[in-house]
Amino acid sequence: MGMGRKPKADDPVYSRIEQYRVRAGLSRQELADAVGVHYQTVGYLERGEYAPSLALALRIARLVDVPVEQLFSLAPFDGADPTEEETA
Repeated sequence: MGMGRKPKADDPVYSRIEQYRVRAGLSRQELADAVGVHYQTVGYLERGEYAPSLALALRIARLVDVPVEQLFSLAPFDGADPTEEETA
């Protein structure tokens, strides 16, 4: 059995980091540097393979200028791209 990073089955964290990162014009590396993590961690977060600490979640939310609950959820998001609603 591998030691890969997997979310706990009973407590997945859903993320919209990628949509807001792209809207902010940031690469994974730029986001990672700004919040103090490795760029691969941003990939893990975007794919839902890793749940952020509260402090990291709040730093990311502040960086992309949205409330933390718009970025992360314990339930799946409805699928609509939240960044399109604001420009429509």
